[in-house]
Amino acid sequence: MRTDTVTGGGGDGREGEQPVERRIPGPRAAPDDREVLPPAVSSAGPEPAWPPDTLLSAKPPDPPGPPLPHKVLTSLLGAWALAACSPEETAAVEDHLTACAPCADEALRLRDAVGLLHSDGTLDLDPTLRSRVMEGCLGRRPARIPVPSWAAPYDAETARLDALLRDIGDSEWHAPVRLKWFERDRQVNRKTTVAGVIGHLMAVDGLVSKALGLDDPLGKGDGALPPTPTGRTESYWSAARRPPTRTVREPWRDQSHSLVRTVSFAGRGVAELSVPYGGFALPLQDSLLERAFECWVHGGDIADAVDYPYEPPAAAHLHRMIDLAARLLPATLAERRRAGLASPARRLVTAGSPGRSLHLEVEGRGGGDWYIALDSPAALGSPDHTVATVALDGVEFCRLVAGHVPPIEAAAGQEGDREAISDVLFAAASLSRL
Repeated sequence: MRTDTVTGGGGDGREGEQPVERRIPGPRAAPDDREVLPPAVSSAGPEPAWPPDTLLSAKPPDPPGPPLPHKVLTSLLGAWALAACSPEETAAVEDHLTACAPCADEALRLRDAVGLLHSDGTLDLDPTLRSRVMEGCLGRRPARIPVPSWAAPYDAETARLDALLRDIGDSEWHAPVRLKWFERDRQVNRKTTVAGVIGHLMAVDGLVSKALGLDDPLGKGDGALPPTPTGRTESYWSAARRPPTRTVREPWRDQSHSLVRTVSFAGRGVAELSVPYGGFALPLQDSLLERAFECWVHGGDIADAVDYPYEPPAAAHLHRMIDLAARLLPATLAERRRAGLASPARRLVTAGSPGRSLHLEVEGRGGGDWYIALDSPAALGSPDHTVATVALDGVEFCRLVAGHVPPIEAAAGQEGDREAISDVLFAAASLSRL
């Protein structure tokens, strides 16, 4: 082994000499065998972002606390509905709602209430809500008493009108109402109030009450009471010491309930009981149908006066009303002919035989086809003997029969004998009365 000396300063090598051992280097390792060492880290440099000892020494998360008591969770429902809970409270409440039905129901009610608090909405109810609810109820409610089918329109229309009357205020009972009807060939009218209209309905319904042996709203009959609807109405109005008010609603409604109860318990034979109207009479089943028609028409008059939505009757009931008017037209036409208000008969036939006819085609709700005998009320209307056709909407035809539409403006379609068409339209309008 060779040993060299290294001098410790710029001298001549004599002072401070230290012996240094020199070794002969061995063979170099192959590149794959070399150990790659990490670079040295200065003590003054920044610490590594993730020191190994940090990951090893991290603490596990704290275990979840005990569940909140039911009473506490219930008290949080209001805050939860307002989205005012913390995330932990929200999670606890929603977990609880999946298992507690009473709290879930309460939470839904609170959420709905919060929805009403939004400033961009209105708290006012839909003005048509009541009418829609009443229509649904009247169409689906089970009857406590089995009401005969021929009395069902009267039962339904008095109930609908009563629902309207319950909704109006005290001052609206004095709202002016103009009643319209036809006399001979001209339209006439009479001004009254909402309360006066209900008094009129009650007075005329009294004719049916008397026929059934019930109390007459005009008092016990002594022979002096007028026998006609118009006379009874005028008598009732003139006998009132003061203008009628909303107090008239209760006796009118009690009377309608009594009529429905009586015919429901009386049995089938009562349907043919005759109800006198002064100059004519109607079977009880037709009389109650006529009263249902007038109740609907005057209900519409009241609704117009107080700005209230009012729909036509159910289609089946409206069809019955149209059928009654169509059956009354031949006799009314013959009466107008005797008074010189209609053209003379052209071809008389024996009773029950088909004769000259007008085809009444009613469209829309309650519609159908009717054939009106033109020359004699005892003749049979027949499609084979049709000389004219009139087409109308169902509601429009009823407005004509009520005297609310002039005959010359009523028909939507006309074809055939113009004289026959005019006679039938004016006869339909003359079915109206006060």
